[in-house]
Amino acid sequence: MGEHGKTTFPQEVLDQWVGSGLDLPALFSAGHLGERMSVRVVEASPERVVGTMPVEGNTQPYGLLHGGASAVLAETLGSVGAMLHGGPSRIAVGVDLNCTHHRGVRSGLVTGVATPVHRGRTTATYEIVVTDEQDKRVCSARLTCVLRDAG
Repeated sequence: MGEHGKTTFPQEVLDQWVGSGLDLPALFSAGHLGERMSVRVVEASPERVVGTMPVEGNTQPYGLLHGGASAVLAETLGSVGAMLHGGPSRIAVGVDLNCTHHRGVRSGLVTGVATPVHRGRTTATYEIVVTDEQDKRVCSARLTCVLRDAG
């Protein structure tokens, strides 16, 4: 997954996951789909997850960023936040994703920022704002994940 090793985690997250035996950057990457779409998670904590994705290679036939690509970025970032909130003994499973697309983008890089709306014992909901390189909002999304025991 190439670039996933550059994700920045706060020390308290690293401390929480230290004994898990898991590769934290790999676990909290965009996965195989994200790899194909060149999604890169650059910052990750339960309070804020930031990721980027190029427009090139992720467009629809008219040359605009595909709405599904924005949804992949949003679900990736929200899921990472929910997993970090749940901790090493829980897994997050997305159950609802809502995306509103505000403007078309033809080139460059889009950035998504996921912040929590609700972080409970059994569910976590994140708002994800996707912006273009001029910091104009491209997409507003909301993801709710169920938190399940990992075992």
